[in-house]
Amino acid sequence: MSSHELLHQPKTRVVELDIEGMTCASCVNRVEKKLGKLHGVQALVNLPLESAHVTVPAAITDEQLLNTVNAAGYKATVRQPTPAAETEHSPGRLRPRLILAAALTVPVFLISMVPAFQFPQWGWAAAVLALPVVTWAAWPFHRAAAINARHFASTMDTLVSIGVVAAYLFSAWQLFADPLLTQHPGMEGMEQGGLYFEVAAVVTTFLLLGRYLEANAKQKAGDALHALLSLGAKDATVLNDGTEHRVPAGRLQVGDVLVIRPGEKIATDGVVIEGTSAVDASLVTGESVPVEVGPDSRVTGATINASGRLLVRATRVGSETTLAQMARLVSQAQTGKAPIARLADRISAVFVPVVLVIAALTFVLWLLFAGVEEGGLRSAFIAAVAVLVIACPCALGLATPVGLLTGTGRGAQLGILIKGPQVLEDTRTVDTILLDKTGTVTTGLLAVHTTLAFEGFEEREVLRLAGSVEAASEHPIARAIAAAALAQQAGTATQSDSDGGRLPSVQAFRSAPGGGVAGTVEGRQITAGRSGWLEENGITLAPGQLKLLAAAEAAGATAIWVAVDGTAAGIINLRDTIKDGSAAAVGRMKSLGLRPILLTGDNAAVAAQVAAAVGIDSADVYAGVLPEGKVEVVRTLQSRGETVAMAGDGVNDAAALAQADLGIAMGSGTDVAIEAADLTVMGNDLSQVVQAIALSRRTLATIKTNLFWAFFYNAVGIPVAALGLLNPMIAGAAMAASSVLVVANSLRLRSFGKQG
Repeated sequence: MSSHELLHQPKTRVVELDIEGMTCASCVNRVEKKLGKLHGVQALVNLPLESAHVTVPAAITDEQLLNTVNAAGYKATVRQPTPAAETEHSPGRLRPRLILAAALTVPVFLISMVPAFQFPQWGWAAAVLALPVVTWAAWPFHRAAAINARHFASTMDTLVSIGVVAAYLFSAWQLFADPLLTQHPGMEGMEQGGLYFEVAAVVTTFLLLGRYLEANAKQKAGDALHALLSLGAKDATVLNDGTEHRVPAGRLQVGDVLVIRPGEKIATDGVVIEGTSAVDASLVTGESVPVEVGPDSRVTGATINASGRLLVRATRVGSETTLAQMARLVSQAQTGKAPIARLADRISAVFVPVVLVIAALTFVLWLLFAGVEEGGLRSAFIAAVAVLVIACPCALGLATPVGLLTGTGRGAQLGILIKGPQVLEDTRTVDTILLDKTGTVTTGLLAVHTTLAFEGFEEREVLRLAGSVEAASEHPIARAIAAAALAQQAGTATQSDSDGGRLPSVQAFRSAPGGGVAGTVEGRQITAGRSGWLEENGITLAPGQLKLLAAAEAAGATAIWVAVDGTAAGIINLRDTIKDGSAAAVGRMKSLGLRPILLTGDNAAVAAQVAAAVGIDSADVYAGVLPEGKVEVVRTLQSRGETVAMAGDGVNDAAALAQADLGIAMGSGTDVAIEAADLTVMGNDLSQVVQAIALSRRTLATIKTNLFWAFFYNAVGIPVAALGLLNPMIAGAAMAASSVLVVANSLRLRSFGKQG
């Protein structure tokens, strides 16, 4: 079940838990299984975040969840909005143990391995120096192993703890059995066994070092989400009855009017009601160029007002804001699991018990074949301990979640929201991408290009009357015509004009979706729209007029008829503008192996012109497609065996986004589209779509690389250790290095998309 489905089960709630004490994939598997045994509970546990995203039926209480996790040997608390407390595996708690271990391990290693540093009874000195290392410094391993043993479970800490304790106790037993064993410098008299205090100390130190570096790296991987959560403004200036009040952002209400001065951060989502300015939205959308805003423009919380003073009416506050929605989506994506991660979980669940058996068999077989005499016991012991240490599956447990954490975090910084781990798999298989023309490839801001007037009418009059009736409609074409008419009026208005440059009002207004509008202006019946709409209203179009329309459309314009009192009066031509960078983005899509297809409700001529301008093949254009037809186009392509991505920005695209194998929503203001999509780019630049696909693919590739090296390391290391070809100290260093390598490889995603 996907995280999306989890969130929408009836009569359920979601609880976020902080879990302390998990160290590897086995712990994750164990917690999920224990919580899953509660009826109706489904849990997704995240190791790097030390958290669980739990979907819970109404009948299950938080206390039951906490008790279940605590009974499994871990410590759980319900997540609070304040930052989580430092745990035993935090860098700050590990540092003193690591320092002590390193300080004592160096002399233990030197006097055990270098004859020049040895003195009479050096073995007792090594035993005393190594004791704090294998007890206090190694306590996190022993504690976790003991807790799991109490519940008849085992994790990587079990392997570490057994290996370290066995090395120390075996050596101590040798020393107590023969107190004079090291009365002479060198290895004289140690043929039957030996002392391995340095093995116990060095393995502990290396593993602590690995755990410390890993904890630091995990903290960095989560920085992006923490940074996202901290983007919001702390307080805001509210205008109330002409007086300004400074209030905390958390107390804002929908409808409050905020005063945003130049340089200030906009506290919440809203609509500009007064003022014009440029708004820097790069922190939220990833777009580098500030956006011009004015009255009726929508603004997003956490963006920065760059220049003029703005009055903004709050439309969404608190958990409903775009920023809160982004943080929620990123957090959910980081908690989820890709199908590839399930494989790692299944393997790690049986891995530790199998390794314990292999270590025992290694010890027994070495004794059988090498014998107890002449160092056989020593070889058997070293081989068994090396198997325990080299087999720790910590790299396996970190491979997927750290990669996902870093990739989705970097995406959030770039204004890219990846809804869940499944999306990573989907982006890999997509081979076709449908691009909605208006708002995706083009700006979606239509503007009147020219006005044609037929015999008996004037261009100014045609535009004025059409603008008057279109002013009553919210359609983008209508708004463009009304704006042009209003600008024309304002440009010619004089102080003596009684209307002050305003358009005349319209009566008896009516509209037909996909057709046009009609109404009475100054006593005259005005009809504006497509050919079919005029014919429905009994208006006959002459052949010559139809030729003019065809010529306008062939030139790439969107042409609208205007009729006055039942007679065709003229044609208004509008044009959309292709976004900067759309052509380059289409080129990059092709380089990623994608086949871009243009989808539009406009006529074929307009579609062909836009397609040619951005580099889309003329055969890959679907023109004249109504909103409901977009879903059919997606289905048609899917029926041909193509794996389809769909990029769109509006409510009309939501159904097609949901139908596509990969839905990509563009823009921050379309909640329905974001809900239906798998990927969301908060900006409006088509290049961000390419960047989103590339980031998803890179994240998946990173996770696969991590898993390969984690599996490869264990697959090669265990037989080498069992054959006695690996010293436990080297095994400890290699084990720590593998975890650090996996985390470091994932952190490379933090530089994705940076210049240079």
